[in-house]
Amino acid sequence: MMAGDGDEVHAAGGPARHIPVLLAEVLEALAPTKGEVIVDGTFGAGGYTKAILASGASVVAIDRDPDAIAAGRALEQQSGGKLRLVQAPFSTLDEQVESADGVVLDIGISSMQIDQPERGFSFRADGPLDMRMAQAGLSAAAVVNTFKVGDLARIFGFLGEERHAGRIARMIESRREKRPFERTLDLADAIETHIGRAPKDKIHPATRVFQALRIFVNDELGELAKALFAAERVLKPGGRLAVVTFHSLEDRIVKRFIADRADSATGSRHLPEARARTATFTKKGGGVTPSDPEITANPRARSARLRAAILTAARARAGDFSIFGLPKLPGPKLPGADRPGER
Repeated sequence: MMAGDGDEVHAAGGPARHIPVLLAEVLEALAPTKGEVIVDGTFGAGGYTKAILASGASVVAIDRDPDAIAAGRALEQQSGGKLRLVQAPFSTLDEQVESADGVVLDIGISSMQIDQPERGFSFRADGPLDMRMAQAGLSAAAVVNTFKVGDLARIFGFLGEERHAGRIARMIESRREKRPFERTLDLADAIETHIGRAPKDKIHPATRVFQALRIFVNDELGELAKALFAAERVLKPGGRLAVVTFHSLEDRIVKRFIADRADSATGSRHLPEARARTATFTKKGGGVTPSDPEITANPRARSARLRAAILTAARARAGDFSIFGLPKLPGPKLPGADRPGER
């Protein structure tokens, strides 16, 4: 998968073929070998899965998009039993496999999703205001047309880092009373008309709003946080975790998780009586970014960052969402989103 920030990935126009991002670096972090089991938490077009299978390892590949699963059935049949496809949110990966030697998570949306107007992720071409990866649950149109103006402003401001969040939310509230937003270009044009666009602006004024809606509708940050805890539960001692992100909010979650799990201290010098924690992960290097040649060959990779860690022999600790600093936003109802005790 690959995801730029909002819709700026479409500036050049035209569909882009799927190219797995940081493939060599991901394979180095996973180090898959014959007889091992690797979980590909975001199957997409199968770029990572194909490379892992070529190493001799078996793969359990997960994707909540039914189109991605359907497209991967031929590869599953050709794998000789080494590939098992599962349609589910990757936050449930610990329900799909008992143990694994490696887990890779590639966050965001795939080129195929972006390049299909009928999915509503992009405003490069007109389509329904949808954005649902699982093709079920709350759509972007429902959010835009029914949420309170304050909630919309918080969503745009936090998830899209949009500085005009309040202005755009109030414009939406006023316009939807006359006519609801149902199409991608309708919303994008309304935002551009309201905010304006200077010649020096590199991205469309609606880019960050679309990004925020996509992240919110699919609960991408919450799903990522749950998936990291799930990976910790299924990895064997010595198991490898590799996560590719495309946005600062996603990268911050992964960085905080690895730092928290690699920390064996009490967590505060002011609490010497607290029981020391046992580190469950060892950080493997820092954030890895694509090389200039990769970005030239695949511009959508430019914002990607890989972080990796290795599980120790310690038992997984209970998940604590406070380490991520996730905001309290009105939550969309998603399949598998309500897992007791996790949020």
